[in-house]
Amino acid sequence: MSEEGIVRYCSPTLAGLKTGNMYTCSYRNKDELRAFLRKWNATLRAKGVRLMPLRAKNGKALIYVYRPSKLRHDLSRSDACHLLSERGYCTDSCDRCVAKLCRRVCESEEFPHEIGLFLGYPCEDVRGFIENRADDCKLVGCWKVYGDADKAQKTFDRYKKCTRIYHRQWTEGKPISRLTVAR
Repeated sequence: MSEEGIVRYCSPTLAGLKTGNMYTCSYRNKDELRAFLRKWNATLRAKGVRLMPLRAKNGKALIYVYRPSKLRHDLSRSDACHLLSERGYCTDSCDRCVAKLCRRVCESEEFPHEIGLFLGYPCEDVRGFIENRADDCKLVGCWKVYGDADKAQKTFDRYKKCTRIYHRQWTEGKPISRLTVAR
């Protein structure tokens, strides 16, 4: 398990630009995975970032890196609450929503598309993806866009630039703890 995955796939979250990111990493055993998560949660918690496994199976873990404060804000919006309620989420607690998402990721045959809300995607795009079965979008980038394509393209460009800068700084020796913005 390497920290490069955190930088390569989660820089916009570390920078405070995005609610959350996900990435997959390999692990040898559950103890190694737990130690990795404990280390990074201890390091990044003071900056407002949390890591948690959404799924761990057959030596591969799907890691969710997120900012709980941003997630609480995102999930408190009426459109997000409505979409999550339609899918059986109890929206009175952000932690309960994350726990339900973990269960859905582990138990569902199909990946739960509401996960876009947990990553900071616009609700209209998450709903559009679900209702259109991933077809007929206006733009494809970090997610499929059904709403404001111009705004989304600017966001995609910011995320890409952030990732490029963070990866360069990390390879030059700047630790993740210093790259992560406190929020």
